[in-house]
This record gives sequence, C-alpha cells and structure tokens, in this order.
Amino acid sequence: MKLVPTQLRGVMVAETEIRSDPRGTFTRFYCEDDLGLASSNRHVVQINHSSTLRRGTVRGLQYQNSPCSEIKLIRCVRGAVWDVAVDLRADSSTFLHWHGVELTPENALMMIVPDGCAHGFQALAPTSELLYLHTAPFALNAEAGVAWDDPRIGIAWPLALPDRGGLSDRDRELPRLAPDFAGLSI
Repeated sequence: MKLVPTQLRGVMVAETEIRSDPRGTFTRFYCEDDLGLASSNRHVVQINHSSTLRRGTVRGLQYQNSPCSEIKLIRCVRGAVWDVAVDLRADSSTFLHWHGVELTPENALMMIVPDGCAHGFQALAPTSELLYLHTAPFALNAEAGVAWDDPRIGIAWPLALPDRGGLSDRDRELPRLAPDFAGLSI
C-alpha cells in the first residue's frame, strides 16, 4: 500500500495494487503494518457495510465527538462514490476545508479520515457499496454531523440530488455550522 497525503492534515488516500491472473483478482484491503501510521497505531474495532441504491444520493456529513472520536478507513466494493472528508478541527490550518476523491473497486483507493473530520459521500452509480473500518465503536451519544450543503464548507458535489430519496431523514436534519463554530477539540 502507498499512502498519499492530501491537503488536509491526516486525511490520506491509500493506493493498493490489484493483482490479476486468469482466475480473477486479488487486492489487500487492510494491513496494520502498512496503515499503522495512518491510523495513529489504533486498532480497527468495528467494520460496517453500506449499500446506496440511487445514483446521486448523498450520505453524511457525519462524525463522532470526543472521547468517542474515530478514524475511518473507507473503501468502495461495488459501484462508485465521491468520498469526502471535511476538516472540523479547531487547531487545523485547513479548518473547514474539504477533500474529495472517487472510490471504485477498479481504482482500489481507500480514503482515511482522521479524528475531528466529518465524512460523507455521494453515490456516482446505482447500488454503490462501501466498507468502513473504524478505530472506535459507534456511540449514539457521540454521534454528530453537518449539513451536506453547508455554505461555510462549500463542497462541490459532482451530481444533483435525485428528486426524492436523495437524503435520509437523519441526514436532512443535520444542522449547518453555527456562525460561531470554532471547531472540534480532539
């Protein structure tokens, strides 16, 4: 695996090699030796899978508050998504900046989203599936998020939302950042 830094501190894209032969393909999804620095030497404790049926659907932007904050490693196993990390860290020089990358099974990229960053994505293909590796278990009392269309962040989503069903009720209710939001302390 090759870790490629982005303009956001701690947000990385892991490039992995797809090996092919007449039987099919082989790709390493996770190796603690390769990803130890990216995950601050924290262990994966939870793995989740999501399936998004409609092209254009947006999920997120979500994160967990401290002390339950987590590092997420996200990989597309079917379809295609525009995966986004948003820096919400108070002490960061890239506070409120975002980074997006297309994830597909064919490009074998994985987004690494550190503590203090929100995560979301837009499905670029119908029936897109993601695999998430987390360094902390889900904690309902620590769950938080930001509206996908918050103007202070200004994410350039590649597709228009579908007329109906482009957001879940939960994501539709995520707030925009308050004018005095100074960031998360991690």
